[in-house]
Amino acid sequence: MPRDRLSVVVTRRLPEAVETRLSELFDVTLRDDDTPMSRSELIAAVKSADVLVPTLTDEIDAGLLGQAGERLRLIANYGAGVDHIDVATARQRGILVSNTPGVLTDDTADMTMALILAVTRRIPEGLAMMQRGEWTGWAPTALLGGRIAGRRLGILGMGRIGQAVARRARAFGMQIHYHNRRRLRTETEEQFEATYWESLDQMIARMDILSINCPSTPSTFHLMNARRLKLMKPSAVIVNTSRGEVIDENALTRMIRAGDIAGAGLDVYEHGTDVNPRLRELPNVVLLPHMGSATLEGRIEMGEKVLLNIKTFADGHRPPDQVVPSML
Repeated sequence: MPRDRLSVVVTRRLPEAVETRLSELFDVTLRDDDTPMSRSELIAAVKSADVLVPTLTDEIDAGLLGQAGERLRLIANYGAGVDHIDVATARQRGILVSNTPGVLTDDTADMTMALILAVTRRIPEGLAMMQRGEWTGWAPTALLGGRIAGRRLGILGMGRIGQAVARRARAFGMQIHYHNRRRLRTETEEQFEATYWESLDQMIARMDILSINCPSTPSTFHLMNARRLKLMKPSAVIVNTSRGEVIDENALTRMIRAGDIAGAGLDVYEHGTDVNPRLRELPNVVLLPHMGSATLEGRIEMGEKVLLNIKTFADGHRPPDQVVPSML
C-alpha cells in the first residue's frame, strides 16, 4: 500500500459498494463478520488508525479516546446519531467527528407511517392469525381497527424526519400538531397545516397518535416519562422511530398492560436489544428490530457521505458533515 494513503478502520460490515470504494481510496481495514468490535478491538483500532468509521453499536467514550494514538484525527461515523460518541472529549484531543445526516429521512418517515398503520389497523394480529392457520373467513366485527384519516397526529421533534412524517400524514388525511424546541417558520407550518404547541403536556393530552422524532440528548432522556404518558388518552397510540431513551419503557409497558394507552409501535428501545419481555407479549404493541433506516439505497448513501467526509479531510479541508459539541 502507498504510505501516503490514510489508514481507515471500519468497525462493522458495510454494503459491498461502500467497502469497495473505501478500499480503492484508502488503506482500509474491513470487518470480516457482521458483529460489533470488542472493547479490545476498538482500542487497537484507535491506536493504529488515522480515521475510525464506527456505527451506533460502538461506544466511543472518553476512556477509549484516552487510548487513541497520535494518528487518529477523524471519527467518520456511519450514521446520523452521535450519542454513542463523546464529541467533546474528541474535540479536546484534536479529533474531528463527522456523521451522515439527511440521507435516512424518507426511510425513517416511511417506517413511522408503517408503524402507525400496523398498530391502528392491527396488522400483526392479522398476520399472526394467518400464520397459525386460524382464519376461518371474513366477519363484520373481526380485528376492527381504526381509520387514521381525521386523527390528530402529534409530532415530538419537527426536524427533517418530523417534517417528512408530517408530509406523509397529511396525504393520509391526518391533522398535524407538533412540539419542537423552536417554532417553525409560518410558511412551513402552512405547508403542513400544522398546529404548534409550546406546551408538550397540553399537546400530548389531546393527540390520537404521538410520533417521537426528536434526537437523544440529556434534555430528551425520558421526556416521555410516567407522568407524561399518563396524560395520553386511553385511545391514543405512541410510535417511536427516534431513540429508545426518550420513552420510559417500563412505564409505557405498565400503562399499555393496564389499558391506559391503546398501543405502541417501536423501532428503538431504551436498553438496546434488552427489550422488556412484558412488552413483547402484548398484542397491541408492534416491535421492530431497529429497521427504520434499513434500505439498501439509504445505507449506500450513508457510505457515500462517510467517503466524502474522509476524502475532504484527506484533502486538508473541514469535513462537510463535521459535528461539534454546540450542535448537540
